[in-house]
Amino acid sequence: MAMLEFLPDHRTCAIGADESILSAAIRAGIPHTHVCEGRARCSTCRVFIMEGSEHCVVRTAEEQALAKRLALGPQIRLACQTRVTGDIKLRRLVLDDEDVQLIRQVGDCASSPEGASAGEERRMVILFADIRDFSALAESLPPYDVIHLLNRFFYDMSGVIERHGGTVNNFIGDGLMALFDAQPPSNEDASARAVTAGLEMIELVRARLVPYVRMFYEKELRIGIGAHLGDVVLGAVGVGPRRQITAIGDAVNLASRIEATNKSFGTEFLVGGEVHQRVSEQFEMRAYNPITLRGTSEQRSLYEVLGKKVR
Repeated sequence: MAMLEFLPDHRTCAIGADESILSAAIRAGIPHTHVCEGRARCSTCRVFIMEGSEHCVVRTAEEQALAKRLALGPQIRLACQTRVTGDIKLRRLVLDDEDVQLIRQVGDCASSPEGASAGEERRMVILFADIRDFSALAESLPPYDVIHLLNRFFYDMSGVIERHGGTVNNFIGDGLMALFDAQPPSNEDASARAVTAGLEMIELVRARLVPYVRMFYEKELRIGIGAHLGDVVLGAVGVGPRRQITAIGDAVNLASRIEATNKSFGTEFLVGGEVHQRVSEQFEMRAYNPITLRGTSEQRSLYEVLGKKVR
């Protein structure tokens, strides 16, 4: 007979061959939320398989349908539907009434372009772009013009990003964060798509926004772009109508730091080594000596993107 180890309860119990994880927990007196009474109509009985996922049987049709709708990763299983063939270690994810209310909101974001509303690890190229010295520019403009200029910038940049398969994930002051799905094996070209988008963003700013700002405001406009490839946690955060999909993790922080380094380097477009490794044969790059980015402890090599290579 297989054994289940539950966290955060630090309790174990046996599970029969034809018994679900939920049934075994209830029989053993381990508290386990199941709002729909184990009919795969909700996900409040969800668990995270920490060890022994190979011992979990394949999803039932009911679980598969819900997992697809909520973009549940392979390690997140419905306890009411999952049977096992060997020992596993798992963690209950819904622990109190507040958790239940949050889980009920998850479906609101399930149809977003990024998916992964319940949270999953995913390979992404994170691209940050912002307007250089925008605070000084904004101080010299009427409030209406500030908002109008930002909206023009965001509109133009979003169009470029979306044309190359990216998604604008967040607008942050005078900048934006975009995500390019790099999950193998279907999105191996994400780095190239992100770099191509970044170059087009710079060209579009030079061709449209720079002359516009010069003509109407007699000011100069420059942008900075940074991109980094890494693993993020992608999921829905927030409350009610403000709930949205976002990405968090060290890779996001590094992408932001890379973008900010444009200021000290006097560059417009920098990428990290992970992106450089995948696109160096397609784009002209200038390498910089390894530096320690602000807020990090290890040195990293950065590369300025100069343009596409001429064949």
